[in-house]
Amino acid sequence: MDSCCWASALSPRSERHPSQSQCPPGHRGTGPRPASTWKVPLGTSWAGWVLGPDSGPYGLWNLTTGGKAGPDGVISSAAGPMDEVEWTPRHPKPEDLRVGLISWAGSYLTYKPYKSIVTADAKGLGRRQTWEILVSNEHDTQAVVRLRSLQSLCLLCEADGSLCYGRPRTSHHGCFLLRFHRNGKWTLQCLISGRYLESDGEDVFCHSRVLSAYHMWTPRPALHAHVILYSPFNQCYARADPTTCRVWVDAPVPCLAECGFLLHFEDGCYHLETSTHCFLSHLDQLVSQPSTQTAFHMQVRPGGLMALSDGEGGMLYAQGTRLLLGLGASPHRGEEWFILQHCPTWVSLRSKSRKFLSLVYDVEVQAACEHLTPMSLFQFESDKEVHTLQLRSTNGCYLAQRRHRTVMADGHPLESDTFFRMHWNCGRIILQSPSGHFLGIAPNNLLMANATVPGPNEEFGILLANRPFLVLRGRYGYVGTSSEHDLMQCNMDQPECIHLLPCRQGIYHFQVQGGAFWSITSFGTFRPWGKFALNFCIELQGSNLLTVLAPNGFYMRSDRSGTLLADSEDITKECIWEF
Repeated sequence: MDSCCWASALSPRSERHPSQSQCPPGHRGTGPRPASTWKVPLGTSWAGWVLGPDSGPYGLWNLTTGGKAGPDGVISSAAGPMDEVEWTPRHPKPEDLRVGLISWAGSYLTYKPYKSIVTADAKGLGRRQTWEILVSNEHDTQAVVRLRSLQSLCLLCEADGSLCYGRPRTSHHGCFLLRFHRNGKWTLQCLISGRYLESDGEDVFCHSRVLSAYHMWTPRPALHAHVILYSPFNQCYARADPTTCRVWVDAPVPCLAECGFLLHFEDGCYHLETSTHCFLSHLDQLVSQPSTQTAFHMQVRPGGLMALSDGEGGMLYAQGTRLLLGLGASPHRGEEWFILQHCPTWVSLRSKSRKFLSLVYDVEVQAACEHLTPMSLFQFESDKEVHTLQLRSTNGCYLAQRRHRTVMADGHPLESDTFFRMHWNCGRIILQSPSGHFLGIAPNNLLMANATVPGPNEEFGILLANRPFLVLRGRYGYVGTSSEHDLMQCNMDQPECIHLLPCRQGIYHFQVQGGAFWSITSFGTFRPWGKFALNFCIELQGSNLLTVLAPNGFYMRSDRSGTLLADSEDITKECIWEF
C-alpha cells in the first residue's frame, strides 16, 4: 500500500499536525482544534448522520455545538477537498432506535406473539426482546415514547395494570414517560395511569405510583456489535491507534478498520474492543485482555446517543489538542456524548486487469491504480429489497452515470443516476446502470456504462476494505463457539470474530482467533479446529448484509436448533447474515 497516498488524503488530524505534542495520559485540557482544510457544508451527511443547524436525535443535541460553524454556515473539518454540495437530511436508522430492556433481576422484557403477552423471563437479547423506541417528545432527562416490537405492535398498559401488546386504541394508549437516570437506568411511567413499568423477575405489570428499584430498567442497544463512535461535538470518529495504544477522536471519514469497535456487553457493563483485539481501559490506554479496568457503564438516549463512564464520576470524552479519548470529570456542553452506529461497509473494486477503481482529478473514476489508496475506497450502500447499490467515494459524493455514459464521482444521494443494480457471479460483482447498460472499463481506463450484455470486462472483484474480520448475526443470534457444543453455533448472545484471509476475488478463508480454520462435515455443519483452509464465497446483499456460499456448494444458514448449517440451495431469510 502506498503510505504517501494514505497520509496525504485521509490522515487523521493528530498526524497532519506533527508540530503538536502528544497529550500525556493525565492531560485533561480542551484546547482549540487545529485549522481545517476540508470544508463540509451544513446539511452534509456522513455515514448516515446529518450535520445541520438543528441536527441531533429529536433536537436533544446540536451537532454544531462548540461554535465550529463559520458565518457562512460551513463546518470546518480536516481531510481533503470536497465540493460544497447541498445534501438531503437523513434521520436515524430504525436499528439506531432499538434497545433491549433488562429488569433488576437481569431478565429481558419479552413479547410472546403466540399468546399476545409480555413477560421478563428471557436471559438473552433476541428478536422478541428487541423494542424500537418511538419518541413523540423529548426534553433533557425525559421523553414521551412508545415501545414497538419488530412485529410493529406496541407495548400497552391496560386499566387493571396488566400489559399486552397490540395496536393503540387512543392517542395516549401505549404512551410512557421515559426518564433517564444518572446511573444509566430508565424508568417507564404509563402516561394514562401514572404507574411505573415493573417486573417481579418473570411477570411484567404497572401497579405502583411510588418509584423503587424494581422499576429500573437497563437499556442495551440492539444494533449489531460492530460499531463506530461519532462525536457530534468534535465532528469526527473515534480511531484506535495500535502504535501508541491510544484511541483518538480525529477521523473525518470512518473508512479504515481502526474506526470500528466491537461492543461487548457483560454483567451490565460494556467493553470496547479494537480491530486489533485490544481493549480500551480506564487509564486511557489499550490493553490486551478485558477486565474490570476495561468495563464502562453506558448512558443511552433514543436515536443512538450514548455516553460511557467508569461508574465513579469519570466520563469518556476527547481531550486536549490531539483529541485523546480518555476519562475526565468535566466534559463541556455535551462533549461526552457519541452517536453509536453500525460500522459501515467500505470496499475496493478491481477490474479484469487487477487494477483498482480509483478517483483521479477529484471526480473521474479510472482503473489505473495497482495499489490500494484512499481514493480506491467506496462506501457500500445497498437496499436489499430492490438490490440497488450506491457507491460513495471518500470525496463524499456518489458514483453516477453522466453524459456519454461516463461514470463520475459527483452524485447526490437521491439522484436516480446514482442507483445501480447489482448482480453476482461467483463472488464477482456486476453493476447495471439506470440506463440498462453495464459498467465496464473503456480502453482509456475510464469507468463507463457501455455494454448491453455483461462479460469479463464488466465483472469486478470486490474486497472488504475495512473488515479484517466478520462478526455474523443471524435470526437467532451471533455465530460463535460454545463450550457445550463441538459444532459452530448461530444463537450466541456475544459476538465472536471470524478472521478473513483473502484468497482471490470474493473468496476468503475463515479462521478462528486461535489460528485454526473452519472445517465442514458431511452433514453441512462446521467445526472450529480445522488444519486446512477452505474456500468461502461472500456476496454482499445489503449495506451490512451478506450471504456465504460454503465449500460444499450450499449457502450457510441459521437454524432454530442453534446449529450453524450449510444446506440451502436458495437464498432464504435464514441465509442472510448481518455483519
